[in-house]
Amino acid sequence: MNYEIDAANRSIGRVATEVAIILRGKNTPAFQPNIAPEVKVKVTNISKVKLTGNKMREKTYKTYSGYPGGQKTIPFEKMFDKDPEKTFKKVVRGMLPANRLRKEMLKNLSVE
Repeated sequence: MNYEIDAANRSIGRVATEVAIILRGKNTPAFQPNIAPEVKVKVTNISKVKLTGNKMREKTYKTYSGYPGGQKTIPFEKMFDKDPEKTFKKVVRGMLPANRLRKEMLKNLSVE
């Protein structure tokens, strides 16, 4: 099954929640938590998404290399301006369960 979602003038969290529910298969009556459904989700106009509140200034993402002094803090604004598709995938990834199926579910997401 294929879904196409237009993200223009919609909140990033609302769109990401909708995408996560579809990727998980919770919108179908045959939901099984141990099986990744065979659905494709295409999200368009992600660069025109609406950001509410002070997310652009205050939200940060952290990465850690494992070495002393290897922690980097990247502001959401810089990350979103550089690559909105990658940022949206990161938001959706955080809404999916942290198990073996997450990688399979994210393969079915395409962002433009």
